[in-house]
Amino acid sequence: MRSARVFFEHDLAGHLTESEEGKRYHFQYVSGYSGPPISLTMPVRESPYLFDGFPPFFDGLLPEGFQLEALLRQKKIDRNDKFGQLLIVGADTVGAVTVAGMP
Repeated sequence: MRSARVFFEHDLAGHLTESEEGKRYHFQYVSGYSGPPISLTMPVRESPYLFDGFPPFFDGLLPEGFQLEALLRQKKIDRNDKFGQLLIVGADTVGAVTVAGMP
């Protein structure tokens, strides 16, 4: 099981967890988070968001095309390992949301 911290403008917003590799994921806002939602499709709430597949919002943060090919070649990761890709590029995403592996 892998987990990552999700930040909104440097504030810890929640955690993304892969509970079954490539199949099941959940995102949970941290208790007391009062910032904006990380996505309009995932308003701030106490209960976790459950996904049967890689969550679309996080998939949108991943590189495509030439950048994806370069990432896969350089880091030697599987094309289907989207969580692994997110852990590598998550600190350098476009927008206010960043992702970092768990310490």
